[in-house]
Amino acid sequence: MDNMLHKFLPNVMGDFLKAQLELGDVKRGAAFFGSARVGADNRHYKSARTVARLVSQAGIPIITGGGPGIMEAANRGATDARGDSVGINIKLPHEQEPNPYTTRSFETRYFFVRKVLFARCSKIFVAYPGGFGTMDELFEFFVLIQTGKLKRTPVVLADSSFWGGLVDWMKVALQSGDFVSASDMDSFVMLDEPKDIAKYVIESVRG
Repeated sequence: MDNMLHKFLPNVMGDFLKAQLELGDVKRGAAFFGSARVGADNRHYKSARTVARLVSQAGIPIITGGGPGIMEAANRGATDARGDSVGINIKLPHEQEPNPYTTRSFETRYFFVRKVLFARCSKIFVAYPGGFGTMDELFEFFVLIQTGKLKRTPVVLADSSFWGGLVDWMKVALQSGDFVSASDMDSFVMLDEPKDIAKYVIESVRG
C-alpha cells in the first residue's frame, strides 16, 4: 500500500500542478461531454459543433475531454469561431485519441482529475447523448451540486428524445420515492434546438 501511494500521490499532485500552470487562466467556460463514438454526420455531432461555435463567438471557452465524437464536435465548433478550445484528454486503450481541434490540450492520467478540472474551469455543463462515461460524468456533477461541493452550476441535457426517459424515471423512482428532492431535479434543463442551447449557455455564464 505504501509503495502504491508513493507512486500515486506524486502523479496526482503533478497533474494538478501542471494543470494550474497550463489551464489556470481558463475560467467561466462551458464543458461539453457526450459519446466518443459518433461521427461528423451524426445529428448530435452537428448540434454540438453549432452550439459550441455560437457559445465561442460570445467569448466563452469551450472545454471537453479532448477526444473524438461529441468532444471533437465541440472543440471543432470553437475553432470554427477562432475561440478558446480546451481539451482535457485521458489516455485509454481505445476511443480516446486527442482530436485535432483544440487550441490547448492537457493530458491527465486519472478520470477524477479531469472531472475536477471540468468543474474548476466551467460555469455550465452541456451533456449530449452518450454511454457509461457520459453517465458517470453527469451523475458525478449532479452529486457535487446536490451536496454543495460544487456551486449551483446549470446543466443542459441536449436532446429530450434521448434524456426524456431517464428524467421520467428519476421523477418516478427517485423524486416520488423521496430519494431526491424537487430542488435536485431543478439542477438541469432539457433543450433540443442548438440556438436554444447556445442562448441558455451564454445567458447562464454571463448571468
